[in-house]
Amino acid sequence: MTPELALDHIWSLANCEPAALRSVHFTGSEPGLPSVFRVGALASATIAAVGLAAAEYHRLRTRHGQRVTVDMRRALASFRSERYLRVDDGPPPALRDPVTGFYETGDGRWIQLHTNFAHHLNGVLKVLGCQNDRAAVAAAIRGWDGATLDQTLADAGLCAALIRTPGEWAALEQAKAIAGLPLFEIERIGDAPPALPKSSPSFEPSSRNTGSRPLSGVRVLDLSRIIAGPVAGRALAQHGAQVLMINGPHLPNIAPLVIDNGRGKRSAVVDLRDAAGRETLRGLTRDADVFLQAYRPGALAARGFGPEDVARLRPGIVYVSVCAYGYEGPWASRRGFDSLVQSASGIAMTEQSAAGSTEPRHLPCQALDHATGYLAAFGAMAALARRATEGGSWHVKVSLAQTGQWLQSFGKIADGWQAPDVSLDDVRDCLVTVDSEFGRVQAVQPAEQLEETPAFLGLPPSRIGAHDAKWL
Repeated sequence: MTPELALDHIWSLANCEPAALRSVHFTGSEPGLPSVFRVGALASATIAAVGLAAAEYHRLRTRHGQRVTVDMRRALASFRSERYLRVDDGPPPALRDPVTGFYETGDGRWIQLHTNFAHHLNGVLKVLGCQNDRAAVAAAIRGWDGATLDQTLADAGLCAALIRTPGEWAALEQAKAIAGLPLFEIERIGDAPPALPKSSPSFEPSSRNTGSRPLSGVRVLDLSRIIAGPVAGRALAQHGAQVLMINGPHLPNIAPLVIDNGRGKRSAVVDLRDAAGRETLRGLTRDADVFLQAYRPGALAARGFGPEDVARLRPGIVYVSVCAYGYEGPWASRRGFDSLVQSASGIAMTEQSAAGSTEPRHLPCQALDHATGYLAAFGAMAALARRATEGGSWHVKVSLAQTGQWLQSFGKIADGWQAPDVSLDDVRDCLVTVDSEFGRVQAVQPAEQLEETPAFLGLPPSRIGAHDAKWL
């Protein structure tokens, strides 16, 4: 699979104008990172889809087309943005809890734990009946059958995944449920007249002409955390959308991801557990163009903010849903993260086998998270274009598992795992520095290059709840 063919698949699946593909140019080649999977093609294609969708939306508004260029090296740097983040020339706060990782079970299998949130860690320790120590956790897990522990942790609402081969994954009911689904879905969920957003005055402290940016005037509510959803919101921000991130006061976050994925956005706290908070969100939604959320399927609907609820509240909304294992099948509501989906679906086992490793190996980046985030942003812009030409409210659905299924269909790179790793020094030309309340932040800049409307993030990252819950 080449970046060109992957982009063609994304573009045609969304029923976008085929002629627009002629304005995209790719550079670079595989393998860009140590992996047998074609992560470079995935990165280049999904980022190019965002850039081209932004260019086409700008053309819809101005009648001016433009060329889009994506270099694979820069795209892969974007897919590792959290790895290259620096604050005041030093590393950011820790990204992972020490207990997170692979463990061998009593029956000779491997299982991965994900304990980066304190309540997930405490829940795992309670199930295992051990102390918060990696050696103690390893000893406890050796007393379990792998499949039994996997199911026990899932039933407790905790985050883990048994390491499976691709064949074992394919035999599961969850894999069968999503096997025939497309990479993403864009469906009409309500009626509304055709509409383009009005260009708004710049809200960004920048000397650039922000009023002519592709998504100028587009308002995005970003109800997501960690990587995939926040990457989608960040991608929309880098093309001019006003993105307001909404967090609950009780919800945990991971500090370096708040910094990296909070760039270009404002941040407010709204408590959906009480009536006042729900009314605040309803007020924001009435004036929004995009409602982006990454809660488990059904979670927001229980608060009155499911896709159809929001479409009734704000006809013409583009509602974007991001989840882990897909919207159908027995695992639809299972908690999951990128690395867990890699483990469950055979990706980690494939990397292990190719490299002859004694332990499972993940991809060299959170590729499913980042690709799904860019696909969500692409879907949002494709739906905005449909709203502009034919009206309607729209629902965009993406999942990490469907993205992983697509990546596995790309074919393998023989000995790709032997490619050299890419250090911070290797990508310094891909970074940009900005002053923020966290300090001087050095982070990866957008990889897609648009010749008329360059992608950039006009706001520095801010702490959770730094802004009022209102539109500018």
